[in-house]
Amino acid sequence: MYVDSFPAIASGREIAAYPKKLGKPSLYVDSDTLVGLLDYGTLRVATATMGYKHFPLDHAEALHEIVKPNYMLKKMPGYDGYPRICELVRSQITDIQILGAWSGPARLELFAHALAPMADLPVLEVVSASHIVTELSLASPTVVYDYLAEK
Repeated sequence: MYVDSFPAIASGREIAAYPKKLGKPSLYVDSDTLVGLLDYGTLRVATATMGYKHFPLDHAEALHEIVKPNYMLKKMPGYDGYPRICELVRSQITDIQILGAWSGPARLELFAHALAPMADLPVLEVVSASHIVTELSLASPTVVYDYLAEK
């Protein structure tokens, strides 16, 4: 995940196990198109476009998309180089209100970069795209399994 905030990078790494990197994401409307850009430094690494408010999306379906749990491996070494933390963590959004939801045609273009290797992903086809506006709270992640715990 690319963010433009050092506190978000630190909290994602230290608290939530979200791997984050410094980047410049932006999202804006250009006529009838929703445009998402991601720059790494001064170079563009991704451009996404989608029909803006193209088809209304049922709020129950939008909610179903957002509240799916995420699983991440939180692995942090100690000062000796051996793992100090090695946990499978789960996060899920539960406190949410859908304000608007739409689907539409979309395209994604990824550009090669040595330190932001998103273009290495084999994206062959955009299957679906949605634009969902919400008010939500991010819940704290929970440990599903601690790989270093005594058994």
